[in-house]
Amino acid sequence: MAPFHSLCQQAVSKKDGSENLNPSPSFVSKVSSVLNKDSKTYGKQYLFDGSEETCWNSDAGDLQWVIVKFEGIVSFSQIHLQFQGGFSCLQCTVFCNLDGDHFKEIQKIYPADDNKQQIFTLDSTATGKSIKLLFEQPTDTYGRIIVYNMDFLCSS
Repeated sequence: MAPFHSLCQQAVSKKDGSENLNPSPSFVSKVSSVLNKDSKTYGKQYLFDGSEETCWNSDAGDLQWVIVKFEGIVSFSQIHLQFQGGFSCLQCTVFCNLDGDHFKEIQKIYPADDNKQQIFTLDSTATGKSIKLLFEQPTDTYGRIIVYNMDFLCSS
């Protein structure tokens, strides 16, 4: 079996000897919306920076989503998410694709409405160049979603 590794986070040693997680340059992401179109404060780049001080904050709306496109074909086995409690969703549909914009549903996951990091193991390994998370049944009255951290575990 191939080793598992994080796709979006890589450990980078800092001068003081501690490690910081920084996004890997081998992917691009898209999001459905950003709160008040303020990408500098709440943009998609904060999904993958490993910091609990920054976040992606969607604007209001029923169906918010994140798409992450990788350079090559990836076999996803886990999804790691950390929401802001009160701004989560009760259901999230996971999609994967090999080409273009034709996504195939892989499975549904059911996040808890809290601040803790949550790990979702996929029933079967999803293989593709892109993964899409569709956040359904938002816990916020206005449909806003706040995600502090997102990552994927994959096999190479």
